[in-house]
Amino acid sequence: MASRSLGGLSGSRGAGGGGGGKKSLSARNAAVERRNLITVCRFSVKTLIDRSCFETIDDSSPEFNNFAAILEQILSHRLKGQVTWFGYESPRSFWDYIRVACRKVSQNCICSIENMENVSSSRAKGRAWIRVALMEKHLSEYISTALRDFKTTRRFYEDGAIVLGEEANMLAGMLLGLNAIDFSFCLKGEGLDGSFPAVIDYTPYLKFTQSSDSISSDEEELRTLGSSGSESSTPENVGPPFIMDENSWFNKCKRVKQKYQLTLEQKVFISCQKSFNLVLVIAFRLLLQKDLLTE
Repeated sequence: MASRSLGGLSGSRGAGGGGGGKKSLSARNAAVERRNLITVCRFSVKTLIDRSCFETIDDSSPEFNNFAAILEQILSHRLKGQVTWFGYESPRSFWDYIRVACRKVSQNCICSIENMENVSSSRAKGRAWIRVALMEKHLSEYISTALRDFKTTRRFYEDGAIVLGEEANMLAGMLLGLNAIDFSFCLKGEGLDGSFPAVIDYTPYLKFTQSSDSISSDEEELRTLGSSGSESSTPENVGPPFIMDENSWFNKCKRVKQKYQLTLEQKVFISCQKSFNLVLVIAFRLLLQKDLLTE
């Protein structure tokens, strides 16, 4: 009897230990998933900023499409379903959370998105919101406001969600850099089709290299730009050379030169304006002194 009871006790302990091991493994996997999504999001933001130096970012940009898919995955991570009146749970879109949590943003676009005629599904409205927020340069503000509403966030997300963890603190900060980009989107394109899920292309980020102090060399920057637009490359071919024809390089250099000349002209104009104002002040003082001496 004693041996049986000890065996049963040890068996129950073993079963409990196995359950604890599975839980810890599941928790580790969830933590790795959260970190990976945040890391890939940071890489995609950097790639977007780099690409914007050479061309306009619109719906045809693979860098933007990948970023939008990553952000959609982050905002949909462990999103609770909606319980119906009959007790069934139906899937939700992150737009259901955004339209509630971002109402406090001043001059928000929530009502405009809700009233769009060509956008019907909740997923499509969420994708339209990402584009409008980027064009308004307020995406980081929307995310920050939503995350500060912790009560609403807890109501929409399960434990272990990215927006409820420490990773959420980094999300709004890394999105702030996108305010420097002038986006141009069409809100009637295929990108708003909510019938298909967002798919992330990890290929460009498997080749992403970065130094220890987070400053990439010129060669690494060019390799990143080249690999961002390649769809047929594989992880085995790490870091292919960035090859462009002479006309493409000439056009890109020409656009950069035009931007530089425009900036230089603006600086010269401001400098001349300041000098002119200074001359006016000096002349006014001299005239004032002359009038005083005359009196």
